[in-house]
Amino acid sequence: MPVLGTYGTLLMALHHQWDPKRFIATGTDTKASYTRWLRSQLEKPDVVVLAAEQDRMIVGYAYASLEGYDYMVLRGPAGVIHDLFVDPEKRNQGIGRMLLDTAIAELQGRGAALVVLSTAHRNEAAQRLFAAAGFRPTMVEMTLD
Repeated sequence: MPVLGTYGTLLMALHHQWDPKRFIATGTDTKASYTRWLRSQLEKPDVVVLAAEQDRMIVGYAYASLEGYDYMVLRGPAGVIHDLFVDPEKRNQGIGRMLLDTAIAELQGRGAALVVLSTAHRNEAAQRLFAAAGFRPTMVEMTLD
């Protein structure tokens, strides 16, 4: 779990780097807080947490969940992929695609007919991965500072 907490912190920091007005900054307690929060999610039956291992080391993770109707985003029941992160030194080896495919399979195996995710506007590499896996753009978030 501490490795996943580190990766969650790196994911947050990367988003903040892309757009500090939109995404929250990390702090000294972010890793511990994220680790605690992610651990609490493991107890929920509709949550999927995956860890990718290579050479006995955790090199990435995915966090997803089954969710019901969400009228705020005009969406029916769906599997939602919230986080997908691969250690920067291990990228471009197919690990992200493996995590994505496994998360999708887990969600569909639990009954999700629809799988959705969001990605930062500047995260072009992730957008290419998601498009290659069959995802299509459906929403654009816009921010007014």
